[in-house]
Amino acid sequence: MRKFLVSLLIVLFGAPSAFAQPDLGSDYVQTQFGPMGPAGRDLLQKVALAGLWEGPAGRMGLEKSANPLVREAGRHLIDGHADLDRRTVELARTLNVQLPTQPNADQQGWLDEMAAAPARSAEFDRIFANRLRAAHGAVYKFLAAVRTGTRNTAIRDYSKVCMDTVLDHITVLEATGMVDFNDTKAIPLALVAQPSSAAPTPPRPAPVISQNSQQLQQDDGVPDGLLGLGVLAAVVAGIWLWSGGRSSRKIRS
Repeated sequence: MRKFLVSLLIVLFGAPSAFAQPDLGSDYVQTQFGPMGPAGRDLLQKVALAGLWEGPAGRMGLEKSANPLVREAGRHLIDGHADLDRRTVELARTLNVQLPTQPNADQQGWLDEMAAAPARSAEFDRIFANRLRAAHGAVYKFLAAVRTGTRNTAIRDYSKVCMDTVLDHITVLEATGMVDFNDTKAIPLALVAQPSSAAPTPPRPAPVISQNSQQLQQDDGVPDGLLGLGVLAAVVAGIWLWSGGRSSRKIRS
């Protein structure tokens, strides 16, 4: 009996862990915050790029616009990206991610447009509001996708801060009244806003689920590894108690 118990314990503690991390591929590295992959690195680099042109754009909004709403948007851009820049540099250093130091060609082109527009003109205000609103909309969708899929807790927390900041910037840019929502190339229509040509599908009746099926569905919510460990532990405990009971009865007899 003792040999049988020892064999069961070897199986129990020698089995592969139910919590082993899956191999995500060579593009991922393990960090203290969880796996870090291409999306996390891309996120840090894109936010750094945004700060390289949106901070200067915000300063131009303060210096060149006579519209108080545009100037307010400029202040939000300056303050928001000062905070994000600090967070981005710190997290990139922790996760060993190299950041860009210059805006890309498109971003530099938008800055050049703003610089060429006459100061205190409606032309400047329109360029400012529309270029920045379009860019922020694209970044927000990207942030949401990364936040939804990442397994890295630091990237999740960081992307949440970025989303809050970007949404604030979108709000103040739209509040200027200068954003052209008819420009669907810059600000595409949301899919949910487009009428569907397909007829609605009638709801299907709910399937009848037996008590046994409900029990199976509940069991499916528990990892197989944990179920196996629980069964083995119960078997070991039962055998141990049974053998102990037999021993005590022999002693009493």
